[in-house]
Amino acid sequence: MMEEERLDRYLAFIKETELLKNVLRTAWGSAGRQESTAEHSWRLALFAALMLGEYPELDGKRVLLMCLIHDLGELYDGDISAALLPDEQQKHAEEQRSVERLFSFLPDKDRENFMAIWKEYNENSSPEAHLVKALDKAETILQHNQGMNPSDFDYEFNLQYGAAYFREDGLMAALRDRLDQETKRHIM
Repeated sequence: MMEEERLDRYLAFIKETELLKNVLRTAWGSAGRQESTAEHSWRLALFAALMLGEYPELDGKRVLLMCLIHDLGELYDGDISAALLPDEQQKHAEEQRSVERLFSFLPDKDRENFMAIWKEYNENSSPEAHLVKALDKAETILQHNQGMNPSDFDYEFNLQYGAAYFREDGLMAALRDRLDQETKRHIM
């Protein structure tokens, strides 16, 4: 593939990902504005960058890329909150169709790499994916606890949300304990 064509494909992909800035989540910012999926992915990547020093055995570049692409499946059909208890197989199939569509903008090598990382995350098939899964849940809970949420917001959901991802690692268990304590303050 010629350099100009590769650059054109990169630009087309990046232009298409701009749509993620418009996908709203069921999380609210501290100023009362609904959060976008792009904002969540950015803060997740920043959180992971901070935590990578605690996990030198992990592939940091892979972790950061995983953070940035983990929710690209929401680009065309939006975010479906875990609190709505969606059919996981249907949700995964819809998101896979979306990332296949989006990744088709990329040159073959990049498309294959991005798809492999996206699948690795969704299948929780590596230590890197497991860390990103835990931090993804942690970032969401943090946002729920920081946000100016509607009066009927279900903080109780946070206490069980993604808890399994924190159990096998002492540092992650300590992080989860702190998040749960913050959540409980909202319930009392």
